[in-house]
Amino acid sequence: MSQNQQPLFIAGNGSSPDVTAEIAGSKAALIWQMARLGLNVPPAFVMPTSLCAGVDAGDEAALEALRTGLDTGIAWLEKTTGRRFGDSRAPLLVSVRSGAAASMPGMLETILDIGLNTETVHGLIRMSGNPRLAFDSFRRLVQGYAEVVLHVPGTCFEERLADMIKREGVENETELDPDALERLTREFRGLALQISGHGLPEDPREQLKEAAIAVYRSWQSAKACEYRRLNHLDGLKGTAVTVQCMVFGNSGGNSGAGVAFSRNPATGARELYVDFLFDAQGEDVVSGRRTPGHAERLAERLPDAAKGLQEGIGRIEAEFRDAQDVEFTVDGGELYFLQTRTAKRSPRAALHIAVDLVHEGAIDFKTALARLGHIDIDQLAVARFAASAPAVATAISAAPGVATGRVAFDSKRAKELAAMGEPVILVRHDTSTEDVEGFAVAAGILTAVGGRTAHAAVVARQLGKICLVGCRTLAIDEARREAMLGDTRICDGDWLSLDGDAGEVTLGKREIILERPPELAEVERWQAETLAREPA
Repeated sequence: MSQNQQPLFIAGNGSSPDVTAEIAGSKAALIWQMARLGLNVPPAFVMPTSLCAGVDAGDEAALEALRTGLDTGIAWLEKTTGRRFGDSRAPLLVSVRSGAAASMPGMLETILDIGLNTETVHGLIRMSGNPRLAFDSFRRLVQGYAEVVLHVPGTCFEERLADMIKREGVENETELDPDALERLTREFRGLALQISGHGLPEDPREQLKEAAIAVYRSWQSAKACEYRRLNHLDGLKGTAVTVQCMVFGNSGGNSGAGVAFSRNPATGARELYVDFLFDAQGEDVVSGRRTPGHAERLAERLPDAAKGLQEGIGRIEAEFRDAQDVEFTVDGGELYFLQTRTAKRSPRAALHIAVDLVHEGAIDFKTALARLGHIDIDQLAVARFAASAPAVATAISAAPGVATGRVAFDSKRAKELAAMGEPVILVRHDTSTEDVEGFAVAAGILTAVGGRTAHAAVVARQLGKICLVGCRTLAIDEARREAMLGDTRICDGDWLSLDGDAGEVTLGKREIILERPPELAEVERWQAETLAREPA
């Protein structure tokens, strides 16, 4: 194994050697920097981007380097944590995450809870005293592994979960007891074996190896390739693989997972922008399949964690001198910082944040202009509807502005309508990153569930699309290509309008007018000053 194929280590005390984005991906490099700031970061190791092409191609030398590196990394984590991978009393469990040199939110794969099997699940019960945590984590691993490694459709597991919830007579998965979750785990394992011909390996090291290979190979997935094309990231060399100790947001009512932006990524306002789910893992938040609560709920139940989050995010933003997008977990009341990245933001927010950071002295106006360089300043008008209209539904605003267009219930139909020159409103049950092609052609997006910080909402915001999520009265019948908004039926091709500022949905085609944002005058002064300083 050559020097540039060896694992890199991220210790909680920040004492490990430099971890750079070029070698280890931006996710790992920024985790390392959070550890250097003294934040509570679970220990991790990283297999570098240099292995990606070889693993993708099935090159035996690259695969052997990966196996050796994973063994070395696990031995280091065992020594660091005092737990043993595959142990029946104090098992070490890990997550396997992707990370390219530039952030690609939700486009590459992640698998959590690696290391659980029929023996170690009882070790987790002994260690935590929490059988519900153990079997909830086990069924999550089975589903995640089956989807990512074995390519079993996630809908198969969602249908089985919904059936279990109905059989148990509870409202949602958080109310399933340990016995129901144990039965559900067995059902999930049988389902994976039945559909793929394979199941979750009992050997934790086999789980880890196959998960790492699958994460590397997700670099070539259709959605990842399309995202790189849309964002002009074709020069990236591949993803790294980060293996990090698990912390458990699904360990009870004083635990949870969340995403926090240091500034509002929709408007640019200087305010903490948080989505948080109690008794949940991070994928529940960023997948868009559940609708989270906001910072107020976290502060009410876990004030110390909420205070630590605000202080930690303040330190992170001060370090990087830009708005940050931070994923975090609270495990038994203890706050952990899992990752940070420069926040994806709407064009409107980009303008507001750049001007504010100059006023605050964090950056100079030349830096601000460079950050706005990819945005057409002349096109940064603020849109609003010319006249008022009665709302037929309300939803959570994930991206501001207004949009009007014809309804499409999937990305294929959205592309067809767009090719005909029609503006499109993409209407979906949840915000899936599989819909990135539909996002690209849509004027606006409306979903029944999901949160403001789900990966797909982040992508929609970055693309400058109006996005409303968590519309509780929206029920979609995909077979009939229609939906109900409360008592109102909408069909494929109908006109629908979204107000991303008010969080309202209205019927019909509406006239849109554009207004000039006040920050533009200041940016134009910066541009004029820059030109004046240039030599003739």
